Amino acid sequence: MSSTEMESEQSPVASLGYAEAASELDTIIRQLDQGVIDVDLLETRFRRAIDIVEELDRRIHGARAKVDELLPRLEQIADGATAASENA
Repeated sequence: MSSTEMESEQSPVASLGYAEAASELDTIIRQLDQGVIDVDLLETRFRRAIDIVEELDRRIHGARAKVDELLPRLEQIADGATAASENA
């Protein structure tokens, strides 16, 4: 494991960027699949993976809620542009 990966694991999940968290999750999954995680670290790594999945899911749902909130405004702008071009 590189020093960057070790530093990332010590960082709170919420402080990681989305890509960084997803990359760490990929690393953990790959290590679990390959069986290269020391038995003494297995539970810790598994819990970290769960924390990352929960954080990424929270962010995705938050982004979706913002998009859903903004979509009517975009539709309103589009409808206004369509009406203006029809009246021209």
